[in-house]
Amino acid sequence: MSGPEPLTLALVGPMGAGKTSVGRRVAKKLQVPFIDTDRRIVVEHGPIPELFTAYGEEHFRALERAAVAQALAEGGVVSVGGGAVTSAETRELLRRHPVVLLTVSPETVARRISGGGRPMLAGGEDPMVRWNEIYEQRRGWYEEVADATFDTSRRPMHRIAEEIAAWRREQA
Repeated sequence: MSGPEPLTLALVGPMGAGKTSVGRRVAKKLQVPFIDTDRRIVVEHGPIPELFTAYGEEHFRALERAAVAQALAEGGVVSVGGGAVTSAETRELLRRHPVVLLTVSPETVARRISGGGRPMLAGGEDPMVRWNEIYEQRRGWYEEVADATFDTSRRPMHRIAEEIAAWRREQA
């Protein structure tokens, strides 16, 4: 006989929406582990930009699907990489759990992503033009898997985390 299912919450959204920052705070408030799937991939396979360069996006997405599946099985607050929703298999996994979509305004994200290290924004194009293109391509998938949406643009991360934790407790 197995024990109760672990409390799980997945966070999805575009690059720079605050999935890691908010996710850590939500996990602390819910007293559950925090899992960043991108971080797991880096620890197990190396830097994401190098994976894209060496093996391509398709290979990275396969690693990502496996990381998301493992994290959701373990339970806790799971920060899902921005592009994970491009996979129908990953979206199916996410549908089995409460999912919060974090949104962010372009003005706010411009400040947050200025550090680089995001392979989907690499190239000669203006990173914000590329970010907007990517967000528009993925928006429908984010909305498809989301049970609730919280905007991270203009409010303190700790306040957003409190609201998400309260929302998740109501789902139990």
